[in-house]
Amino acid sequence: MPRSRPEPIYRHDSAPRTGVLLVNLGTPAAPTAAALRPYLKQFLSDPRVVEIPRLVWWPILNGIILTTRPKASAKKYASIWTDEGSPLLVHTVRQTKLLAGYLAKDGYDGLDVDYAMRYGAPSIGDTLDAMRARGCTRILVVPMYPQYSASTTATVVDEVGRSLAQWRNQPEMRFVRNFHDDPGYIDALVKSVREHWAVAGEPERLLLSFHGVPRRSLDLGDPYHCECHKTGRLVAEGLGVARERVLVTFQSRFGKAEWLKPYTQPTLEHLAAQGVRRVDVMCPGFVGDCLETLEEIALECKEAFLEKGGQTFHYIPCLNERDAWIKALARLVRGHLGNWLEIAPPDAAARKAALERARTLGAGQ
Repeated sequence: MPRSRPEPIYRHDSAPRTGVLLVNLGTPAAPTAAALRPYLKQFLSDPRVVEIPRLVWWPILNGIILTTRPKASAKKYASIWTDEGSPLLVHTVRQTKLLAGYLAKDGYDGLDVDYAMRYGAPSIGDTLDAMRARGCTRILVVPMYPQYSASTTATVVDEVGRSLAQWRNQPEMRFVRNFHDDPGYIDALVKSVREHWAVAGEPERLLLSFHGVPRRSLDLGDPYHCECHKTGRLVAEGLGVARERVLVTFQSRFGKAEWLKPYTQPTLEHLAAQGVRRVDVMCPGFVGDCLETLEEIALECKEAFLEKGGQTFHYIPCLNERDAWIKALARLVRGHLGNWLEIAPPDAAARKAALERARTLGAGQ
């Protein structure tokens, strides 16, 4: 079998395009055990996500986890599923459309803006193929993870590389590595909190809950822990509140190994037991609401806080389609596109001349 997949028919009079690909984590196609099983298998088979030797992990994954977890996870997904489908997918589609609109308003209406999921559909490979068919020869990939981690951002780079390894005529590529301290992103977070406080008043504590990763990843050099704390510090500074009122915690532990601390739910339970009556929780590691925010934080953690004696729990939604965030994303994209934005597409006469020259030299189209 040839290494390269068949290329789309190339026309010498086509105009090369610049593409922007937003990539988020992914979602099952439906809140059912049948849909969760392949999604979880793909996700938990990624060696960057689970850094356990295959010989040890494979029997655990296929013999225990994939026979028990899909049913339990399906119930959780069902509790947050919407009429439009998975919240993460809904928000990603909306963000993509809004981003394209903002860029077009700024005069960049020729950009091809699309989205993909690292796990599930639409896959990175399928979306890249579609962008290639539309003539993209330059593509900026934007992993929608503000803080870099090998288990998130790096897996996107890996999958893009695997997909392009099958292309004969590869595009020019650029990647956004992180945006944990991007002024627009931080400003959007601060505005979201302030708007919430203007209506509901200020809490005794604001928790910034980030998705956890094994503690071992920090010891091996992953910058995720540091970038989460920098985001937390910048948000506290932007709000102008005492640093001790803003806590950085980590959620979504999996397995028995030690993960980054402090853990979100135990922190909430401890605060309630210590007499803290009201907390607000925000999840700056997610740019769109999903299972980890809507079910784990807004439902499970709220219940845990109230059961331990807390009185008021507010979840502040992710940035989702907030205007300040989409504008910040547009600025971030424009900055990484850089000189690509200065490349004017050839006009009709130039494309016709290119086709004629190519035919003279023996090309077919």
